[in-house]
Amino acid sequence: MLPTRAHAGDAGLDLYACEAAHIGPGERWGIGTGVAVEIPDGYAGLVLPRSGLAREHGISLVNSPGLIDSGYRGEVRVLLLNNDPAETFRVSAGDRIAQLVIVPIALAEPVEAAVLAESARGEGGFGSSGR
Repeated sequence: MLPTRAHAGDAGLDLYACEAAHIGPGERWGIGTGVAVEIPDGYAGLVLPRSGLAREHGISLVNSPGLIDSGYRGEVRVLLLNNDPAETFRVSAGDRIAQLVIVPIALAEPVEAAVLAESARGEGGFGSSGR
């Protein structure tokens, strides 16, 4: 199935499973979509979870977001993780399992610097912005 948008203007294209799977509690499984992409240079594809699967079934993506570089030409596969402690999650061919978002990228080149410019945040990391 070709990826589709649920609503006009949606950023994400729904990705559909092309195969069935049973994912037990705590298990992960790679699900094929049957779709290959040719992402233009200067862009990347991000495979993102579906919020409904997370809320209703505890399903997340192992490597969220999954990154698809513009040079990749293989099948888009989705790595699902069943976080539910008791229930097996069943995937049927045709189920929506993830979203694909195409985003522009900046091809920055790393440079070594002796010091960094000052900022208001400084080295404040996890939890530094309050609750």
